Amino acid sequence: MASLLGWTAGGCALTGTAKDPVTQAATLVPATKTGLVLDTLPPPRQKLDVAVYNFPDMTGQNKSNDNFAEFSRAVTQGGSSILTDVLVKAGGGAWFDVAERADLQSLLQERQIIQNTRTALMGNKAQSLPPLRFAGVLLDGGVIGYDTNETTGGIGANYLGIGGNVSYRQDIVSVALRAVSVQTGRVLASVTTTKTIYSTSVGANAFQFAAVDALLQADIGVTKNSPATLAVREGIQLAVYSLIFEGVKNNLWEFRDTAAGAAFMRELELHRKAVPPPVAVVAAAPMAEPVVITKN
Repeated sequence: MASLLGWTAGGCALTGTAKDPVTQAATLVPATKTGLVLDTLPPPRQKLDVAVYNFPDMTGQNKSNDNFAEFSRAVTQGGSSILTDVLVKAGGGAWFDVAERADLQSLLQERQIIQNTRTALMGNKAQSLPPLRFAGVLLDGGVIGYDTNETTGGIGANYLGIGGNVSYRQDIVSVALRAVSVQTGRVLASVTTTKTIYSTSVGANAFQFAAVDALLQADIGVTKNSPATLAVREGIQLAVYSLIFEGVKNNLWEFRDTAAGAAFMRELELHRKAVPPPVAVVAAAPMAEPVVITKN
């Protein structure tokens, strides 16, 4: 017993360290199918200056739990960080120049510290910082829905004390994204996407009479839940992808290589008509208006 307690205490001390035999190293966020397509987009004629102030969770839902009350949110609260990351990587980094707005107060405070330090050292000859970059388009929206238990089901069977069962559940997360002109305040394009989250459970059991009045039973099973944060990320990736598509289609922005862009749009349109997306549905409501892209 003493040795067992010592081993347990030592194992707890090693948890999460390099000496832990079961620990796993941190990894980058795995690529999604939609993300891979978004990264291969042809470059635009000119980068779009965009800003993201907030991308909140509008569902207000907590994690579901049948045993006790959960106060953790059902979906991630870092939507603006995910959207910014997706925008920065779109088209291999060729599509968007993202201006920092999510934590603007900290940025302004740091600039003020730099300017005050320069003034204290050099007086009136202190060089001013360059002006902040401003955006021509605001990207707004959020996670607007999280529908749990949209579909549930399963199957199982037993024969001579040996059997198994499989059950599954589908949840749906919805994401809305719109592009707003800074000069006029009009909504240039708006898209809504949905992503299905699958949860599956596989189990097997067997029992046998070891004696007249003794029953031996064994059970084994595994449950797999798709990460909700990864589903939100893929929904945002599809929203950005669809927003670019709608903007090009309505002459809001264009590809640098007109011929390659036109071929890409034709291929995409044919694919959308032939094979509807199985796990993501896109609804678009664009408003055609030229975008004035400013550079400073």
